[in-house]
Amino acid sequence: MSRLISVRAALFAGAAFAVLGAAPAFAQDTATDVAAAQTDETAAQDNGEIVVTARRREERLLDVPTAVTAFSAATLERNGAIDLTDIQTSTPNTTLKDARGTNSTLAAFIRGVGQQDPVPGFEAGIGIYLDDVYLNRPQAAVLDIYDVDRIEVLRGPQGTLYGRNTIGGAVKYVTKRLEDKPTLSVKGTYGSYNQADLIVSASTPLGELFKIGVSGARLTRDGFGENKYLGIDNYNKNVWAARGTLEFASPDDKMQIRITGDYTHDKSNARNGHRLFDGLLTGSPSLSNVYDTNAGLNSPKNDVEAGGISMTASAEVSDHITLRSVSAYREDTSYTPIDFDSTPSVDVDVPAYYKNNQTSQEFQALYSSEKLNGIVGFYYLGAKATTGFGVLLSTTVPGLNAYTAGDVRTETSSIYGDFTYDVTPQISLTVGGRYTWDQRKSHVFKANYIGLTPDFGGTPVPFGAVATDFNGTANFKRFTPRASLAFKPTEDHMLYASYSEGFKGGGFDPRGSGTSAPDTDGQPGIGYQDIYNYLSFDPETVKSYEIGWKGAAFDRRLTWALDGFYSDYSNVQIPGSVGCLSGGVQSFCGITTNAAKADIKGVELETTAVLSRGFAGPGSNINFTGTLGYIDAKYKRFIGPTGVDVSDDRVFQNTPDWTLSGTLSAAAPVGSGDLAASTTLSYRSLTHQFETASPFLDQPGYALLDAHLTYSFADGRYSIGIHGKNLTDQHYKTSGYQYIDATVAGVPILTATGGYTPTLGKEGVATAFYGNPRQVFATFGVKF
Repeated sequence: MSRLISVRAALFAGAAFAVLGAAPAFAQDTATDVAAAQTDETAAQDNGEIVVTARRREERLLDVPTAVTAFSAATLERNGAIDLTDIQTSTPNTTLKDARGTNSTLAAFIRGVGQQDPVPGFEAGIGIYLDDVYLNRPQAAVLDIYDVDRIEVLRGPQGTLYGRNTIGGAVKYVTKRLEDKPTLSVKGTYGSYNQADLIVSASTPLGELFKIGVSGARLTRDGFGENKYLGIDNYNKNVWAARGTLEFASPDDKMQIRITGDYTHDKSNARNGHRLFDGLLTGSPSLSNVYDTNAGLNSPKNDVEAGGISMTASAEVSDHITLRSVSAYREDTSYTPIDFDSTPSVDVDVPAYYKNNQTSQEFQALYSSEKLNGIVGFYYLGAKATTGFGVLLSTTVPGLNAYTAGDVRTETSSIYGDFTYDVTPQISLTVGGRYTWDQRKSHVFKANYIGLTPDFGGTPVPFGAVATDFNGTANFKRFTPRASLAFKPTEDHMLYASYSEGFKGGGFDPRGSGTSAPDTDGQPGIGYQDIYNYLSFDPETVKSYEIGWKGAAFDRRLTWALDGFYSDYSNVQIPGSVGCLSGGVQSFCGITTNAAKADIKGVELETTAVLSRGFAGPGSNINFTGTLGYIDAKYKRFIGPTGVDVSDDRVFQNTPDWTLSGTLSAAAPVGSGDLAASTTLSYRSLTHQFETASPFLDQPGYALLDAHLTYSFADGRYSIGIHGKNLTDQHYKTSGYQYIDATVAGVPILTATGGYTPTLGKEGVATAFYGNPRQVFATFGVKF
């Protein structure tokens, strides 16, 4: 992380001068976050009214014509949220989870769009933002929840209002702004599996113009299970994290600069999966505890470091125009051992590393008036993503290492705009658009060796010819429009219809093998163009239609947001990996296809009902909050590697048909403080892990039950809480690996009675990862 200290000073200085030189004024920054939920807790509890800035100005959530779910800091604290993945249970048609075999890499899906495989070369379908900074890679994106102000989830294509274009949606993690007085807060947690967390935050004004704040977190937990072979915890947590903030505001509050830096070091053990049947070569058993493993790979040691720095500067140049700049640099490094087969055998064992860095710059000009409001902006991102991993196959050939290295450089820039015009007090028209230029430069190297490569401390001997040594460049550009029409028949009801397009650039599969490329030009041998065509994949696009109704009734004791959507999804990028032949021996190869066409349609409902007010005196209430997501996602054409349409045999991954949740909560003054209690029941229907249904890895529908009890007193200075998650101790699969043909006469089978043919290695790979078991923990907090 050495470069984090010397971060592109010229870039930040230039951005600051560009904004500050434009005008000496700054307006209250209502444009900080798309769909930023500025939640008034009292209003939210009493009448369901929530204020957001979804269109770069403060509006009631009921007035915003878009699908957005918002979680305030208070809600996250009451629900005992630990990291970003905890919000998926209460967000329709959304999946946020730890990627296979990792503790900190995020796999995100919204409305059927997302990315499961974290290798470079593939842009994420869902944008993850830390404040206003887009995280280009999923490594280290499972953000722990501390020092947070709010988290928002926007569903559908994004890009006409801010940041990077994203084809499926965006998740925004917004940190707290510093207070006007000295503050000190401490939060501690202790619970099941020896969970012990401590978070300390402090801030103070420095004179009249500056504020400074720092926070640190130590997050630990023993494993949910054990690596029986290595004698270490499995699914444990060992994280250090810190964040620092410097804020400047002019005396008249018309100029503001905010500089933030963050750092995270995750030294948790590698997370290894549960074998679903005994090893076919050695008989290594399938263990009774799904969180236990016999994985033998423990090199390199699992180690993840991530951090960055950003600067946001704003200035109001007139009563109608505000200029804004967001500059950022980030980098992360991950070393991880991935034991696909989860046995002591050196059989599909993958030592891997990922190194990423990015520089981004965004300029915005916001316009506001009585009838016309909008934004125009420019966005630039330069990023480098590097990976190297071996696939150790000693059971195939002693010491065999199928090594792959990929280096992907991304240069992207775009201009965008979005304006809303109030035609009448009841009718508003919004139009927007974005033009994006993407360039991808890739180097792909693949070769077999005997022994570890130097990046993992070995001195390998080449085994056969190099399979791939490829350099390629691809350029993509696209205009993506957006339009919506909103009608408000009354103050508490809004109907809207919208159309938007999303775009995700293509690239090159960094795991692909040039020797697997077909000869497409009719010339002897496989040429550069053949390899280019085989390793490359095309951009994907989506055309999304949405209608919605947001309303309130019974003096706003009942509120709802109902929407229906349809997406025409084309050239869907499907990254995957298979067993293949390289140099005449069994090896590992990436293979990426563009499924021709898919249709996605669904319905989403979010509602809050105040069931009782004043049942235990002033300030008491009983509420119900419910969410529902239904999605019907189907491939209409899916051209497989052999050129045949296999759409009838393909399914959408990480996209359950149903996502439901219901929360019953109550709050009342008790003694000198306030007591709050809630319980949440959530349900997700059958979930497929890959595009092909798997009898091993697919997770049938399941329900999770959580409960929370918190008490705050002394004007909120002190708080205590007891939280229970997954109280029924449901075991449910979240992801896995499969390299096995598990059929008898072409029909999938569910038992280990025969018919299993390994497609990579000799033990047979069918390994599952599971969501967290039952956890009960207590929290305490103090604020000064």
